[in-house]
Amino acid sequence: MAKNLVIVESPAKVKTIKKYLGKNYSVVASMGHVRDLPKSQMGIDIENDFEPKYITIRGKGELLSELRKEAKKADTIYLATDPDREGEAISWHLKTALKLDAADSKKKVERITFNEITKTAIKNSLKSPRDIDMNLVDAQQARRVLDRMVGYSISPLLWAKVKRGLSAGRVQSVALRIICERESEIDAFIPEEYWTIEANFGVKGEKKPIEAKFYGSIKEKLAINSKEEADTILKYCKKAKYKVADVKNGERVRKAPMPFTTSTMQQEASSVLNFATQKTMRIAQQLYEEGLISYLRTDSTRISDDAKEMAADYIEKNYGKEYLAEPNRKKSDAKKIQDAHEAIRPTDLEKSPVELKDSLSRDQFRLYQLIWKRFIASQMAPAKYATKNVKIQAGDKYLFTASASKVKFAGFMNVYTESGEEKTGGNVISGEIAADSVLSLNEINGKQHFTNPSPHYTEASLVKALEELGIGRPSTYAPTITTLLARRYITKEQKNLYVTEIGTAVDKILEEAFPGIVDVNFTANFETLLDGVEAGRVKWKTIIENFYPDLEKAVEKAEKEIEEVEIRDEVTDVVCEECGRNMVVKYGPHGKFLGCPGFPECRNTKPYYEKIDVKCPKCGNDIVMRMTNKGRRFYGCLGYPECDFTSWPRPSKKSCPDCGGLMVEKGKKLVCINEECKKVIDREEEED
Repeated sequence: MAKNLVIVESPAKVKTIKKYLGKNYSVVASMGHVRDLPKSQMGIDIENDFEPKYITIRGKGELLSELRKEAKKADTIYLATDPDREGEAISWHLKTALKLDAADSKKKVERITFNEITKTAIKNSLKSPRDIDMNLVDAQQARRVLDRMVGYSISPLLWAKVKRGLSAGRVQSVALRIICERESEIDAFIPEEYWTIEANFGVKGEKKPIEAKFYGSIKEKLAINSKEEADTILKYCKKAKYKVADVKNGERVRKAPMPFTTSTMQQEASSVLNFATQKTMRIAQQLYEEGLISYLRTDSTRISDDAKEMAADYIEKNYGKEYLAEPNRKKSDAKKIQDAHEAIRPTDLEKSPVELKDSLSRDQFRLYQLIWKRFIASQMAPAKYATKNVKIQAGDKYLFTASASKVKFAGFMNVYTESGEEKTGGNVISGEIAADSVLSLNEINGKQHFTNPSPHYTEASLVKALEELGIGRPSTYAPTITTLLARRYITKEQKNLYVTEIGTAVDKILEEAFPGIVDVNFTANFETLLDGVEAGRVKWKTIIENFYPDLEKAVEKAEKEIEEVEIRDEVTDVVCEECGRNMVVKYGPHGKFLGCPGFPECRNTKPYYEKIDVKCPKCGNDIVMRMTNKGRRFYGCLGYPECDFTSWPRPSKKSCPDCGGLMVEKGKKLVCINEECKKVIDREEEED
């Protein structure tokens, strides 16, 4: 009989932890929360000091019975749920649901936490058990209760005024407001014209010409705002004589990146791997439960001394002492950073991505490799560049500048380079060029540009914005975005997030009726209050007492004053063959589909095909955007199955300039799909 029972959250952890504990330990899973507020009602006793009414979650009764049986067999029960507020609350609920908090209970109940699922971490946690931290539990209760109040008070209003099935949430509503503000900013943006001038110079002794950019007059930097200004400068420069006015040699240091936090991991996985935030968290959870990475929900960049030593040994062994460096220290805002956890890192550097490739799925391997490389890089020396900046004088009037850089010491870049890292430039300038060297002008051109508005948010940039504004916590970013997409408040096209008609209507109502709820400062300040509860400085019910009366008044006022918003389905020219009505665009789990407006009398549905104004290269029919069963977008011929043309990248309207074939969009390039051609051009050229 096992004398000790360890209760964790997920079955995957059970398998991993069992390997490290002896026969005297039994390990079982609670499958997450076992108690929660009821779904059928708000579940908060307003009249009784806002006391939550917790009930057993539907479907968890049988599991709790099994856990009680296991608990009866044990002398000591270790509650080993996740090391955060949510995990602390689950342990508290387990203790209550299993009746381990009863006065006559003779069971010894201990709370243990570990930041990684390794033998050492688990053994150490058993040596230092503690009581359940009620401050952590109360911080979770405050968040849960306030979020329930917001959701269950405002959502029915949205049902009545807009459409059934909608919802409002404290964090999701602010995230929607942020996206809507960006959309308004983009809509109101007025482009401004500007010009750039680039020149190509031949230099005696240099194998390659120098590419230089117009800087301005000899005295100051000049902006070129019109074709007339550009033409005036070009006319002078084409006749001018050129010489090197100044040469400066220097060194640039590029520091190693910090190890991943939840936010930066989500951003980098989105940029590099094209993972949605929800997918990143799901795969990271799997890696954590397999004991491969440390805890995945963290906003700290701190690394333990043991982890530093592990990294130093690995770097010295595989790269040499010169690649060792003290890890970068990031100044943390004590109001925002919960430093209880380390940054996300591998638990064992000897388990390299290459060695684990066959035992991991493709997505697990790619994310693990990203985390592994980022951590190694964070503990390495900075990269060093030799730089050269050249000022080129045109006659006695204008200046051009050229720069070049060369890697002197790769440092961390031997292992890892961040997405979006700036390019070092195409110039290669030897050390022979000197001041007063005479240059010959090979080519000079002016190019018209227009300023662009701020880009649409992507999942990555929205996560970054939420983190910078102090909205939510690492565990809330992914579910917030997922909820906005699921409610159809926003849509995602080629990574960009766009507000829908429903999202705009909901945001307008929330901003008008509940300005406090969608206020960025309120949401950020609430996180600070939760930190105060966790530290024992603030009573959680005090927060609720101060919040609820204003919410109640705002709801009553909105019910009387807010007008109903009609959201009509988009009518198409596709006729329902069952009843003759024009079908409308509907939304399902995998995106748009066509449905009959006669539902429920007529239940006919069809796939939704979005034409992109490009013809099929095989048969000349229209190419349409389709969705796989898993919701992934691809492009195919409307004549399927007679024509089997498909493409994952989006086909371009521009034909290949060499062979006339179809080109597809791949990042900032267009690529010809003709195997014998494969022409590649910049997408800027397509716009021109």
